[in-house]
Amino acid sequence: MKLFALTWQDIDVKQGVIRVLHTKNGERREVPRTDTLRATLQPLPRRLASDYVFPGKTGQGLVDIRRRFQRVLQEAGIEGFVFHDLRHTFASHLVMAGVDLVTVKEFLGHKDLKMTLRYAHLAPDYKRAAMSRLDTSMDTSPEKKGDGSCRNPLIMLERDAGLEPATFALARRRSTN
Repeated sequence: MKLFALTWQDIDVKQGVIRVLHTKNGERREVPRTDTLRATLQPLPRRLASDYVFPGKTGQGLVDIRRRFQRVLQEAGIEGFVFHDLRHTFASHLVMAGVDLVTVKEFLGHKDLKMTLRYAHLAPDYKRAAMSRLDTSMDTSPEKKGDGSCRNPLIMLERDAGLEPATFALARRRSTN
């Protein structure tokens, strides 16, 4: 797990990035460090005997945290969640925050966008909100915006084609019945 192999030398404070040197696909990558991550890492003790950000008892990088992780999940009342699910959560939150898939792909270190799509799941509320933005942009009222243009492209089409204002609305109603 790359997180447990992270050393203090991998964190470039001046550039504000974390360098991931040893990846599964063999390609190095840099991940920008957020303010939240900076604030999280700053108070961590730096043990002189270890270069690792998350050292185990021997000073080497952690290898297995399953028991600790399961205990935390149990205390929080979370079931059916594994550590790897955090990658899916990370990708999904990036996409829902408006980050494009190519950038998410780079952060996850995927070579193929198809793999990234497997990680980026959209929450139902996010999907609903996206559809409501469509409703707003397709406002069916014939009122004009402040600049005199019509908001609804269907009404614009009706006007340009010289059709009666209800033509597309009638056609829509028929197609849904």
